[in-house]
Amino acid sequence: MRTWLTSFLVVAFMVGCSEAGWRAEGQRAAPKDMSSTPLIPRDVLFGNPDRASPQISPDGSKMAYRAEVNGVMNVWVGPLDNPAAARPVTKDKKRGIRMYGWAYNNSHILYIQDKDGDENWHLYATDLKTNETRDLTPIDGVQARFQQGSYKFPNEMLIGINDRVPELHDIYRINIQSGERKLILQNEGYLGFTTDDDFNVRLAAKITPDGGNELYKPTDGGKDWTLFMKISRDDLMTTGPAGFDKTGKTLYMRDSVGRNTAALVAYNMETDERRMLASNPRVDVGGVMAHPTEKTIEAVSFTYTRREWKILDDSIKADLDYLKTVADGDALVTSRTLDDKHWIVVYVMDNGPVRYYHYDRAAGKAKFLFSNRKALEGLPLANMHPVVIKSRDGLDMVSYLSLPVWMDQNDDGRPDKPVPMVLSVHGGPWGRDSWGYSSIDQWLANRGYAVLSVNFRGSTGFGKSFVNAADMEWGRKMHDDLIDAVNWAIKQKITRPGRVAIMGGSFGGYATLVGVTFTPDVFACGVDIVGPSNLITLLQSIPPYWKPMLDVFTTRVGDHRTEEGRKLLTERSPLTFVDRIRKPLLIGQGANDPRVKQAEADQIVKAMEEKNIPVAYVLFPDEGHGFARPENRLAFNAVTEAFLAQHLGGRYEPIGDDFEGSSITVPKGAEQVPGLTKALRRTSGKTESGKKGG
Repeated sequence: MRTWLTSFLVVAFMVGCSEAGWRAEGQRAAPKDMSSTPLIPRDVLFGNPDRASPQISPDGSKMAYRAEVNGVMNVWVGPLDNPAAARPVTKDKKRGIRMYGWAYNNSHILYIQDKDGDENWHLYATDLKTNETRDLTPIDGVQARFQQGSYKFPNEMLIGINDRVPELHDIYRINIQSGERKLILQNEGYLGFTTDDDFNVRLAAKITPDGGNELYKPTDGGKDWTLFMKISRDDLMTTGPAGFDKTGKTLYMRDSVGRNTAALVAYNMETDERRMLASNPRVDVGGVMAHPTEKTIEAVSFTYTRREWKILDDSIKADLDYLKTVADGDALVTSRTLDDKHWIVVYVMDNGPVRYYHYDRAAGKAKFLFSNRKALEGLPLANMHPVVIKSRDGLDMVSYLSLPVWMDQNDDGRPDKPVPMVLSVHGGPWGRDSWGYSSIDQWLANRGYAVLSVNFRGSTGFGKSFVNAADMEWGRKMHDDLIDAVNWAIKQKITRPGRVAIMGGSFGGYATLVGVTFTPDVFACGVDIVGPSNLITLLQSIPPYWKPMLDVFTTRVGDHRTEEGRKLLTERSPLTFVDRIRKPLLIGQGANDPRVKQAEADQIVKAMEEKNIPVAYVLFPDEGHGFARPENRLAFNAVTEAFLAQHLGGRYEPIGDDFEGSSITVPKGAEQVPGLTKALRRTSGKTESGKKGG
C-alpha cells in the first residue's frame, strides 16, 4: 500500500534543497503597494487542485493521481511513462476522494469515503480491469479503519471494524478482489493493535485510568494477553509502537522514557534490548524513510522551525544529494516501488504550488510531472517566516508569520508599518503548525493581514514537557500563550492593539470562543469553525469509538464524571461566559460532525440570542468536522472574508457566485456580514433558515 494505506515503514522523506537545478520563476519583486497587488481569487486558493497525490503502482508500471471529474475529485490511472494517457477510474459524485492508495496486487485502487462528514468510513476497491468499485465494508453506521497491508499478501488486507460493539474495532482479514471478510481477532476492550507484515497481531494497547498506556502481547495462540510494557501518563504522547523490521523480531518505537524528546529506538522483542537509532535534544523524531521490503531505516526527520533529516543508511545518500539539485523547496518522497527503482518526489515551498517529479533511480534522473495548482505560478505569494516566541513562563513557542507582500519589501519578516493581524490557532490541540504552503495564510496575507500561527503548549513535536504543560490548562495557560503571542506581535510593531482577529477550527474554534469570552478586549472579532463551547457536553458526546481513550481526555482536559471535574470544565467553557462577548463572532459548523456535535454551536448561538448579542451562524447540512466539499469551503471563506474586512479593514473579493453548488445555510445573523443576505437570495432564493423563500 502507499501513503495512507501504509505501515509505519513505508513513509515519506524530506530534504532541504540547494540553489542549483530547475528553479521557480526566480525571486519575485514585491509589489510597491496594495493597489498594484492583484486580489488572488478564492477559487484559485480553495478550489480543487489541478492534479494531486501521484502514486506509483508497486510494480512500477502505472501511476495514479487525484483530479476532477465534473468538479469532483476522483482517482485517475495511466502508464508511468505516459501520465497524459491517464483516465478516471473512480466515480465519486459528491464529496471527492481525499485519501487513496494502491493495493499490492497492482490491479486495484483503494480509497475511503464517509457520508456527509459522519466519519463512518467505508473502504472501497476499484478494479482497474473491470472498472467496477466494490464496498469492502458494506455495513451502515460503522467505521472501518485501515490496520495493515503487506506485499506478502497482495490481494488481502487487515481492517478494523466496529460492527459488533460501537466502541471497539475488531480485526478482519479482507480479500480485496472478492470482498470476503474473515474475523481474526475479537476486540475485548483494547484501544488498538500493532500488526506485522505476516498479518500477525503482535501488540494490543489499553489506556489506564491515570491516562497512561499498557501494551500487551498475545499468548496461548491469541486467546490470552500478557503485559508487555507500561507507558506512563507523562510519556503517553511521545512513546509508542511504530512497526516491525523484516524479521518481526525488532519493534521500532518512538520512545521518550528517561528523556524529554521522543527518539527512534529499536527494541529487541526477545532480549528486551533497546538500541537508539536517532534522537534530537530539541524535538521529537518525526518522519522516517525505510526500504519498502527490507524495512531497514534509512533516514529520520526532526522538525523545529524547519524539517531537517539525519541519514542513517549511506545507500540513499547519492539519491538525496541529487534531489537537492532538482528544484526549489523541500523534497518529499511520497511513493516508492517495491523494487525501489522508482520514486515520486514532491517539492514543497511556502510561496508556490506543490511540484511533483518522477525519479528514476537507475538513470539517476528526475522528470517533472505537474504542479498541483498551476494558477498559483507567478502570483505574488507571501513568504512564511519562522519565529520563536517566549511565553510568560519561559516556554519557546515555534511560530510562523506571513505578511502582505507589499508591506514587507525587504522580506525581513517585519512590515513597513503595523497591519491588522489574524491569529490562526491550529486544531488538536495535539498537533502542530509547520512551514510550507498554506492556502489560508496566503489568502489572508493577500487580503492585507499579517497571519501568525503559534505552536502553543500542548502542540506536539517539541518533547513531552511541552505537550504535558497543557494538561488541565485549556482556557488558562494555553490561552495565555496565545495572548503572549499577540503581545509579542504588538511589541514587534507587526500589528496594533484592537486590530487582531482570532480564528481557528476544532480546538482552534474553542480557542476563538475563549478569546471572545475570557479576553473580550484583546480581539476585534473571532471566527470559530467547529469549535466546542461547553467542555462537559463535548466529553459527554464523543463518538463511541473514542471511549477506549476517554481517560486521556479526562486526565488532560478535565473529568466530567466527578463534581470537581465538572466545576473545572464549567470554568473553562466559553458558554459559561457568553455575557462577556462584546466583539463580532462568526461561527461555522457541519451538521454531521461526530466529534464536535452541532449542539456545541447551537447552544452558544441560542445563549447569545437570549442575551441579545449578535452572532453570524453558518451551517452546512452535508458536512462534518470541517468542510470537505470545495463548494462549501468557498462559500464559508467568502463569508469569512467579508466578515473580516468589515471588522479589521482588509480588502475582500465580493461573494459573487461562490455559493453556487454549496449547501450553505445561515440560521442566524446573515445581516451581520456585508452582502450575505443578498448573496443567499441571489444564489438560491434561500431565507436565513436555508429554506426556499417566497
